[in-house]
Amino acid sequence: MEAEKVGLSLRPTQLLLFGNPQAGTPLMVAEPTIALDLPLKVVAWEAADGKVWLGYNDVHYLQQRYLLSDELVKHIDVMAPLIHQALL
Repeated sequence: MEAEKVGLSLRPTQLLLFGNPQAGTPLMVAEPTIALDLPLKVVAWEAADGKVWLGYNDVHYLQQRYLLSDELVKHIDVMAPLIHQALL
């Protein structure tokens, strides 16, 4: 693990990336700074008690942050359904 190479420890952690140029490009045309949040990301980590947690930026947060239209956002509104499906 990279943390160990520098003398640090890190509980099991994974970063998952979700990208699609057909969805992301129109968003970046409308608001170039959304590239800071694309591709979409989910971080999964194991807590000290052994529980696994997931974190991600909700699409509605991104919509408000970048003042995006509903039409643009619908193309990236996939995170919650994907996570829900994976947890079943």
